Amino acid sequence: MADFIQAHAGHADWRIALEQCWSQIRQQLESAPVAGLSLGWCYCTDHYAAQAGAILETLGRYLPGVHWVGTLGIGVAAGPVEYIDEPAMVLLLTNLPAHSFRLFSEFQPLDAQPPGFEPFTALVHAHGPTGELAAELKRLSGQTSTGYLFGGLCSARHRASHFADTVFSGGLSGVAFGPDVRLLSRVTQGCQPIGTQRRVTRGEGNILVTLDGQRALDCVLQDLGLPETLSDVELNRALATTLVGLTATGEDVSVQPGAFGTNTEVRHIVGVSRKSGVLVVAEQLRPGAKLAFCRRDTEAAQLDLLRILGEIRRDCGTSARIDGALYISCSGRGGPHFGAPHAEFRLVNRELGGEVPLVGFFAGGEIARSHLYGYTGVLTVFTTPL
Repeated sequence: MADFIQAHAGHADWRIALEQCWSQIRQQLESAPVAGLSLGWCYCTDHYAAQAGAILETLGRYLPGVHWVGTLGIGVAAGPVEYIDEPAMVLLLTNLPAHSFRLFSEFQPLDAQPPGFEPFTALVHAHGPTGELAAELKRLSGQTSTGYLFGGLCSARHRASHFADTVFSGGLSGVAFGPDVRLLSRVTQGCQPIGTQRRVTRGEGNILVTLDGQRALDCVLQDLGLPETLSDVELNRALATTLVGLTATGEDVSVQPGAFGTNTEVRHIVGVSRKSGVLVVAEQLRPGAKLAFCRRDTEAAQLDLLRILGEIRRDCGTSARIDGALYISCSGRGGPHFGAPHAEFRLVNRELGGEVPLVGFFAGGEIARSHLYGYTGVLTVFTTPL
């Protein structure tokens, strides 16, 4: 069993915001004492980028013995409150046993940890070139017993950094959890297929030539229910709101109608040629991969988020209690994408019961298993058996 405490504040002066957070933590500890606080999350908007080191140092004075992980984002959130493009910070604290987790970074790799600790899963924060990070995530995934990673990329506009007891400007860092830490994690794509699953039969780099032996352009027009005679303006308008959901060969494909599998990666269509019938996709394409066209809108995002929240509640059932939660959402999903300010985290907070300590940030890319996603949300809850 672990206890969780959250705090959050927004202010132009980071010192005042941090003092407000510390005041909230003290009040909670006075009303319900928590022994042995050991691990903390600190997510700050990039307005505090230059002060990241000072924030960690101050937290260390307030709570000696607590290890801190986190990162910067263009937005952060706690409970039902979102702070987007304004100076703010959110904190989450827990008293997990010290032997049940280990921090890691490029200077303290996960595979160089002292003997006796089994990395079961890992929370990852990162920043750097996408290609290098993708390879690093696959390597890190192989160092855990389950292969499951969760987390997100720093989305700061300047001085991007992430934390693991110190501040890092590149690579990745985070915290690995042993098998005694019980958690559930789900990915929401925020979109739904609008056509059948097809197979990539010819792809050259990021150029999609044929699907199931047919011209790619003909396939997307079929699935969108559009005529071949529509004008160039109408075609470009239709493709601007159409994406592709890609699932690599050997990965799971959803058997649930109207839903994507866990490992589907959603990418934009960035170009088209009417003459050759090819589509240009923001991803390298491999023959044999499964592909479905899809659209992302407010209704689809809400429905898919409700789906994963329902799955988590179902999996917990009457046998487990949710103690704390992390929700990492794409920076392109926050606010208006869900219909109103605070709408996304308000929905998560409500469906978790309204009392579960919940924090997160809006990322430049999301991590689940060994994959790097975009335009998704990754929800992870820490549980205790009843």
